Parts: sequence; C-alpha cells; structure tokens
Amino acid sequence: MFVRKSGWVALAIGVCILTALSASADSVPVPTHPVTAVLELFTSQGCASCPPADEVLEDFAKRPDIVALSLPVDYWDYLGWKDTLARKEFTQRQKAYANARGDRQIYTPQLIVNGRTHVVGSDRTAIEAALKAEQPLSVPIGISTTGDSFQVSIGSNGDPTAPKSRKGTIWLALYKRHVDVPIRKGENQDRTLSYYNVVTKLRPIAMWRGDPTKVDLPMSEYNQAEADGCAILLQAETVDGEPGEMLGAAFIEKGAEW
Repeated sequence: MFVRKSGWVALAIGVCILTALSASADSVPVPTHPVTAVLELFTSQGCASCPPADEVLEDFAKRPDIVALSLPVDYWDYLGWKDTLARKEFTQRQKAYANARGDRQIYTPQLIVNGRTHVVGSDRTAIEAALKAEQPLSVPIGISTTGDSFQVSIGSNGDPTAPKSRKGTIWLALYKRHVDVPIRKGENQDRTLSYYNVVTKLRPIAMWRGDPTKVDLPMSEYNQAEADGCAILLQAETVDGEPGEMLGAAFIEKGAEW
C-alpha cells in the first residue's frame, strides 16, 4: 500500500522504527512499510537478452516490500551502441560481487538478491525462489524529511546470532523511476526500451558498526540529480572490502503513484 504525506510516496523496511530512533520534532517521519529484499539488476542497452529482464524488474519495482534497482553496465558498448545510462562504477560493483562470491560469473541480465544470490534477471521463477530462500533484512532503517534534508536512522544489530563486531556501509542510491531510450545501433537497434528505477548516483555515506546511527543528507543532492526516488541500503562487506549481504534498506519516492 502506498502512503502519501506532503506529496511524498514513502516506503521503508523490515521492522518498525525504534522509539529511540524517532526523528526530531521539526522533521516529518516517513510512514514505513516492511521491505523484504533488495534486487539489483545489471543490464545493458547493448544486450538483446536484457529487455525481458527490464520488464520483470518493472513488476518488482511496483512492489512496496522490495527495493528494486537497475544498474546499467558499460562493457557491451563495443558492440556498436554506447549505453546512455551506464556507469563504470556499476560495472565495478558487478565485478566486486562476482569476486566476493568467488564464482567470477559476470553477465547480463544478472540480478543480485540481497547482495548474495545471483540469477538470470529475466527468470521470474528463479527470482521468486531466491526471494523465498532469503532471510528477512534484520536492521531497521527509518527516514524523516525536513525542508532541506533527509534524516536517516539506522537501528542496532537486529540479528542476535550475528557477531557483536558486525558492521556495514550505508549507501545512498538516487534513481529515476522510468526512462525510455530509443536505440539506434547494436543488438537492440530501432527499438525504444523502457527502464525502471534506474540508478543515477550510488555512493557510500557512512559506516555502521552495530549501534544506532543517524545521518543527515542534504535535499539539494536529491534535487540536483533530478531523481524520482531515494534508497538507503545497509550492506555488509567482506574482509576484502567487497559487497556482502544486505542488512537493511529503505526508500522514498516523490510524485504520483504508479
């Protein structure tokens, strides 16, 4: 269910925000909704197999219990069409996932579930199976807004079996909910393809070390990126600093309902 407040469509994670993490009196808490998973689709405009996966991601992007993100990669640009949405850092992130898993499997369309499981992005059955197999995100995240900032609240370690030294990186992902791109060359020549929840900026904003943490983010960054959505991801890292399992997530979206 979508909830509106001051023009914002807001969705967030896991468990209810702890009272101790409630926003200050001059901020507006974002209504929460349980989020069960984070999906990252590595796709490319130069890949003939990717459009079906982009369509599947659209369906998951409509679900209020999932953070679904599209991360276009650039390694198919040599085929004759330079992906207009691709970023090198997304290619690097996909490679880092493969290194962390140890299987070195890098392909498009590849979908990563909660930072751990990878499946073919167009295989809806495999995606659903991976979602059922995943454990719930364990760390609560809340978002409040003021006129000039987002206030992000990260809870304490929600998994009693996890080590006390558990830590993670807090990521900010800004995205556009829907982008249509006419393709003039390459494997998808003369097609207009639709992309959903296309990430335009992905950057680490703070570290989390198992204790309640608050981070203020300027609203100007969101506005300058002309983003429709903002996701906060809490992700563990491997000993080599590569991306690991997702621990929590939250997102808010501005504008009309789907």
